[in-house]
Amino acid sequence: MGSERKGDRNNYLIIRPENAGIGDIYRFLRAREGVRSTPFLETSLSDGGEEEEMMGKDNRWIIIVSVIVRKIIGFFGKPMEWTGLVVEFFLNLLSQNGDLLGLITNIFTGKLVIPLMDSDTYISTIGHLDGRVDLDKRALQEYFNYEGDDNNHKGSSPEIHMEFESKAMADLCMMAAKLAYENQYVVRNIVTHHWKMHFVDFYNCWNDFQKDKSTQVFILCDKPHDANLIMVSFRGTEPFDADDWSTDFDYSWYEIPNLGKVHMGFLEALGLGNRVKTSTFQYHLQATNLPLNGAHHPTNGKLEDTQYPVEAKYEGNGREGRESGLDEKEGTKEEGDIDFYDGDQPIAYYTVRERLKELLTEHNKAKFVVTGHSLGGALAILFPVVLELHKQEELMERLLGIYTFGQPRVGDWQLGKFMQARLESPVTKYFRVVYCNDLVPRLPYDDKTFLYKHFGVCLYYNSFYEEKSVDEEPNRNYFGIWYLIPEYLNAWWELFHTLTIGYTRGPEYKEGWLSILLRVVGLAFPGISAHSPTNYVNSIRLGRPPI
Repeated sequence: MGSERKGDRNNYLIIRPENAGIGDIYRFLRAREGVRSTPFLETSLSDGGEEEEMMGKDNRWIIIVSVIVRKIIGFFGKPMEWTGLVVEFFLNLLSQNGDLLGLITNIFTGKLVIPLMDSDTYISTIGHLDGRVDLDKRALQEYFNYEGDDNNHKGSSPEIHMEFESKAMADLCMMAAKLAYENQYVVRNIVTHHWKMHFVDFYNCWNDFQKDKSTQVFILCDKPHDANLIMVSFRGTEPFDADDWSTDFDYSWYEIPNLGKVHMGFLEALGLGNRVKTSTFQYHLQATNLPLNGAHHPTNGKLEDTQYPVEAKYEGNGREGRESGLDEKEGTKEEGDIDFYDGDQPIAYYTVRERLKELLTEHNKAKFVVTGHSLGGALAILFPVVLELHKQEELMERLLGIYTFGQPRVGDWQLGKFMQARLESPVTKYFRVVYCNDLVPRLPYDDKTFLYKHFGVCLYYNSFYEEKSVDEEPNRNYFGIWYLIPEYLNAWWELFHTLTIGYTRGPEYKEGWLSILLRVVGLAFPGISAHSPTNYVNSIRLGRPPI
């Protein structure tokens, strides 16, 4: 590797917290030079200046913080999962029985309603945190061609003005990003009956590193025929999902020649490789998107096992059977499904790409938008990055834009430079929305060690919902000492604001007890509570530019 030119090699850095003991961490911090023998680090970098600069003593603390945080998350992974299941079930039990008093009454009268997980009434924790499902009516009146009142539009779809920078489009993107946290039945119900739009499909996609269907994405059109807009929405970091949080705090990267360093965990979430065998990233991320043996992908969107070289094939990645989608019969496959290796699992990037091709052919005037909150925002921006890398020019020409909310960093400055011409000229196509002290957009750490950098236009909202267009949010690494006191003072203000906003802004902004509880948690961890989708919905709807 050392004999290769820097531009030709596929460098990577993998941080493996499961291999880190106390003694390993101590020796890593104390080492004067050469850290290649560290058991929790795997790197392709050759001995010499590049590695020493990256692993300098002043920079090792960042790696240690990542290791410790991810070890803590891993330790509490199963308790978090079970807690999430219990909390979500209890929230649905309360809501479907008329809150606590209704629950008690129904128990004694024999009318207790038991929530069904796979139903359009079973709402996620995020959905209970912010119960709004309808689009902003004021924005609809301004940007949708409605004729008459809402009653005249039951069963019909609004004609959408193709103004990407409009408030209505931003609100639709944020609501779709929030809706992605729900199960497929809830998503279909809200898209069809509340938004009067056309639900296309919901996909549970395989992450081969996590050995789970941990990436969710859904697609909608503004109407079933002659659509103007197609929207792709990726699910973000779930509150009790340890794997999601570990991915956010993972600083591992993979370097693509002529593109830059890209966050390895987000690539895995899109199904574009597995760090267990790093050659899989090289296979998926070739600029021409061809298998190593030179064979083309079939036009029907299926990736047959025989097309893949042995060295890129994963072992033992299959589960018994498949999770069924909407209206899917046992033993059948939906159009657009993807056969992936021996596990026959749908992969997020290829599934969405092939479905988009079909939809854009069917709706020849339509353009598409990609959106997501948190981890979903990272996938939302990486998806068009890989489309551009794979030279999917016809798809990129139909890209209307990307909205992300509370999105973590996905790569280095070179990645941003690669996408700048495509997303900023001739018009801006990428808006990265950040609310106040949200911790997640400040991850991974931005310094010379990892070179993680944001790119695109940042729409920053403070706690008064005042909007500023900036290159980077204030306090870009969150832990700056000068911001510590303002962060906690702001958390107190947000708690007070939550208790009064229903009276000052209207009943639709009133927050429930779960949201208030999160604000209380924010008094200790303001960066976590600021990440709530509630803040982003409020920012879009109440936001105003500076005077």
